[in-house]
Amino acid sequence: MYTVQGIQHLGVGVPQHADAWAWYRKFFGMDIPFFNDEAGAPLMDIYTENKTITKRAAMILNLQGGCAMEVVCPTTFQATHAEKAFQIGDLGIYTGFIKSLDVKKAYAFFKENNAELVSGLIKMPNGWNTFYVKDIQGQYFQVIPTKHSFTNAGRVTNGIAGCSIGVSDIAAAMKLYSSVLGYDKVVYDTSEVFTDWSKLPGGDGKFRRILLTQSNPSGGGFTRLSGETYIELVQDLSERKPLKIYEGRLWGDIGFVHLGFDIRGMKELGEALDKVGFGFTCDTKNILSMGDSTKVHCTYIEDPDGTLIELIEVYKIPIIEKLGINLNVEKRHPSKPLPNIMLKALKFSRVK
Repeated sequence: MYTVQGIQHLGVGVPQHADAWAWYRKFFGMDIPFFNDEAGAPLMDIYTENKTITKRAAMILNLQGGCAMEVVCPTTFQATHAEKAFQIGDLGIYTGFIKSLDVKKAYAFFKENNAELVSGLIKMPNGWNTFYVKDIQGQYFQVIPTKHSFTNAGRVTNGIAGCSIGVSDIAAAMKLYSSVLGYDKVVYDTSEVFTDWSKLPGGDGKFRRILLTQSNPSGGGFTRLSGETYIELVQDLSERKPLKIYEGRLWGDIGFVHLGFDIRGMKELGEALDKVGFGFTCDTKNILSMGDSTKVHCTYIEDPDGTLIELIEVYKIPIIEKLGINLNVEKRHPSKPLPNIMLKALKFSRVK
C-alpha cells in the first residue's frame, strides 16, 4: 500500500540564496529551516545536461501554518531567468499560493513594506479575497485566505498553500493530479476572461481554470501544520501556443522548479504510477541524506506537460538540529500526526 499525504513543499530556484531567504522570512514568515546545506544533486542529472551540479538548498517553513518551501540556489552555475517572458497559461508552475488569516491585513503589510504588488485586493472566482505580488526574483505569488493556523506568531501570512500550474489539457492533467495524487475535490471550474488576472501577463485572454483540493486528506505527520492545500490547473483557450517554462533550461534556474509531495510506500506508488504512464524519471533508489539529520527517499515524475513533481518519503527529520534532537518517522503510522509539542519545538531552530 502507498499513501499520498499531500503537498509537502514548493521548490523555487533563486540566483542568490541569502537574499531570497531573507525576503521569504520578511514577507512569508518562512524562518524555520529543516535543512540548509550545500551538496551535489546527482538525482537531477537528466535535468542539468547530464552533469552533476552542486546547489545550496534550504527547506524552510512558517510555524504559523502551511507547507514548506525549498529554496534552491545552484553553485556550479549562475541561475538565470529565461530569455522569453512567460505568461498565464504557459506550461509549468506559474504562481505560488501563500496562506493568510487576514488577506486585507497582509496586503497592507506588503504595501507598507514596499513589496512589488502586482494587483490590488481582488476576488477569486469563488469570491475569496486575494492579491498578487512578485518576490525578489520576480516570481509571482498569490495570497489566499485560510481559517487554519497552527500557532499564532503575529505573522500576516502563513506558509505555502499550493500553486497554479499551466497545462495543455486539463482532462489529461486530472488523471495525475486528481486520480493519483488525490486532489479530487473541485472548488471551482470555470472558463472565461478573469477580472482578477487583468494585471498579470497574458491575463486578458480566455482560460479554463479549475481549483482542486483534497476531499479526504490522508493525514500524516505534518497535517496539523500544513492544513488545507490547493492545486489550480490553467488551460489557455485561445489560439496561442503556450510555452514550456523550463524548456531548454536547467533545473535550478530562476522559477518554480518543482512541486513536492509527502508520500509513504515509494515502491508501491512507483508501481501504480507505471501503470498509468507516470513512471519515475529519476530515483535515489535508497535513503538520501540531506545534512546530518535529514534522511529521505526522493523520486521525480513529470505531469503530461513536463512539469516536475517530486515525491518524498521521509525517514528522519530534525526537530532541534543544533541539539541533535531528531525524529525517526519510518515506523510511524502514515496517517498519524506528530504531537503538537514536537512540532512547536521547531521554533528553537528559527532564523531571524
